[in-house]
Order: sequence, then structure tokens, then C-alpha cells
Amino acid sequence: MIAYALAFGFTALGLALALNLWRLLKGPGVGDRILALDTMVINAIGMIVLAGIASREGTAFEAAMLLALVGFVGTVAYAKFMLRGDIIE
Repeated sequence: MIAYALAFGFTALGLALALNLWRLLKGPGVGDRILALDTMVINAIGMIVLAGIASREGTAFEAAMLLALVGFVGTVAYAKFMLRGDIIE
């Protein structure tokens, strides 16, 4: 049963990543592109977690946590750049 759930999860997250990539490339504005990139990071975290469940290794969860931290910092930096035009003051 877990194999079917993993297959469904990989398929759903793969489709979500493809749709987010489309929004990243064709987005009407910069804000939409930043939101698509942030959502892609969240979907990639989900893929890493599913891969960790499938392989039964704990290092995948640590990699997912690191990607979450880097994704958060990147989103904050992009938002700050949009608001002020400069990242470092």
C-alpha cells in the first residue's frame, strides 16, 4: 500500500513542479515568479522527503531541512530586493 502512496505522491509533486516551472517562465510579473520559485522549493522538499521514505534513509530528511532553510532565506532576499531594490544596506 505504501508503494502506491509513494507513486501517487511522486506523480502529484512532479506535476506540481512542472506547473510551477511553467509559471516561473511565463509569469506576468516578478512577484508571480518569486512565488512560483518558493513553491518549487516546497515541492522539492516534498520530493526529497518522499525519496527518504522510499529509501528508508535519514539523511534525506536532513537535506530537506537544509533546503527549507535556504529556500526561506532566498525568498526573503527576493522580497527585500523587490521592495527596496537592494539586498544589502
